[in-house]
Amino acid sequence: MEIEIHDKIFRPFISSDIIAARIREMGDRITEDYRDKNPLFLAVLNGAFVFAADLFRCIDTPATVSFVRLSSYAGDATTGTVAIHLGLTEKLEGRHVIIVEDIIDTGTTLHHFLPLVRKENPASLKLAAFLVKPESLRYSEVRADYSGFEIPDKFVVGYGLDYDGLGRNLPDLYQQAD
Repeated sequence: MEIEIHDKIFRPFISSDIIAARIREMGDRITEDYRDKNPLFLAVLNGAFVFAADLFRCIDTPATVSFVRLSSYAGDATTGTVAIHLGLTEKLEGRHVIIVEDIIDTGTTLHHFLPLVRKENPASLKLAAFLVKPESLRYSEVRADYSGFEIPDKFVVGYGLDYDGLGRNLPDLYQQAD
């Protein structure tokens, strides 16, 4: 069933059942990689909050979670600049850090944020992304260590991702119709 958000039409793309199964797989892999390392999940708001919550509940080893708020989008396009609205509050030195991102599109947000995190001297730094758009990526150093789905370069909403504030609450992922 198609949906309309503002001036755009979206079609069903990935169902909530498929999303849940993939996130369970990611959680199992992260659990094995970080068993007894007490990783810190650093979720990027607003888009990653749904993914981060579901992924965090799939982790079966001691772990903590914190949040940062970054933005590089206005409407359905990247602005090319990154704004930090809520910065790091946790001490990262010596911690195993996993940044949790909703989508890696151009990579602009992480290209600017990763050096800030590295300056804090974490023991390790990995990236978990719900979605990756390989065709759009502009920065080769931005690579997901844990990736949910690779998708084409089309605008998507649902499962935490929005179009001008709407669509985040949709349990499925929708892709903009041609």
